[in-house]
Amino acid sequence: MGYIKYKYEDLTRLCNVVFQKFGYSKGDSKVITDVLLLSDLFGIESHGIQRLAKYYKEIKNGLIKVNTEIKIIKETQISAVIDAKGSIGQIVSKKAMNMAIEKAKKTGIGIVLVNNSNHYGIAGYYARMAEKEGLLGISMTNSPAITVPTFGIEAMMGSNPIAISIPASPYPLLVDMSTSVVTRGKIEVYNKRDEELPIGWAVNSEGEDTRNPKEVLNNISNKIGGGIVPLGGSNETLGGHKGYGFALIVELFTAILSGGLTANYVHVNGVSGTCHSFIAVDYGIFGDKLETEKNLSTYLNEIRSSKIKHGEHRIYTHGEKESEAYNDKIKNGIPMNDNTLSEIDEICKYFNLNMNDYIS
Repeated sequence: MGYIKYKYEDLTRLCNVVFQKFGYSKGDSKVITDVLLLSDLFGIESHGIQRLAKYYKEIKNGLIKVNTEIKIIKETQISAVIDAKGSIGQIVSKKAMNMAIEKAKKTGIGIVLVNNSNHYGIAGYYARMAEKEGLLGISMTNSPAITVPTFGIEAMMGSNPIAISIPASPYPLLVDMSTSVVTRGKIEVYNKRDEELPIGWAVNSEGEDTRNPKEVLNNISNKIGGGIVPLGGSNETLGGHKGYGFALIVELFTAILSGGLTANYVHVNGVSGTCHSFIAVDYGIFGDKLETEKNLSTYLNEIRSSKIKHGEHRIYTHGEKESEAYNDKIKNGIPMNDNTLSEIDEICKYFNLNMNDYIS
């Protein structure tokens, strides 16, 4: 399988048109496109434009509701809970984080939870929204169950990412990670490439290591058993129980506190049910903000300049690779694999669009 690079501007144009064909307004199409393509710019292929096929399928089967009216269920000065009414995740999530940011600027902290939603892209997008406003941003989401608990063979948690971002120099700190070893999207990318998985990523229906991405995806979709393992692996030797614990924490901060569905009930019987959490904190409530940023920047720079293992050339801090990937792909283009292009071409044909009119 080959990869071809395309200009960010061209992919943006194509995505905007496709989402408008799905029935979204220009403004909402731009939001969804911005979230998807930031993932590609950061080098996270699993959550970028390759998700178009997923959204196309879920809009057609009614799992994602287009242009629904979200509803605020409960609100206080520092918090809110929103029912997304089955909408696509990016639109309600941007609104939710904006609410959290507004509350944080007024009271010092804002926490907005969302239930009954769908896939929202990369968690880091929303954490960065707060960071750009000079705040500490946190975002989490659950997802359909793909991750097995320690010693289990039935998927009970999602990939359940946690993202945290705060201003620093020369790069903001951005930690964006799933609580599973990898995401479902990463398994999908390996399947598209027809490559074997590394040992330690997933287990089959008997709980044994498997390197077959198609088997993992099939088992998850049909609830046959097995799935992706938590951070740390399938047992306690390297701390798999800790990754399992982090996944449960995400379920607490998304599904449980919002009154929504836990991962094992998300996308079951035609119900979307994905839940998100958005937290913004004005860290000025703890002390001088500039001093906080200076101390963090100093520490991160000390980490980067600390002693390096033989044979390696660099220590990265979280957010550094994303910043470098962003600059490279804006300049040199975003690589897309053949199978993703074929999927997008099929979607374009459905809407009587010529994909090549938009990307070249």
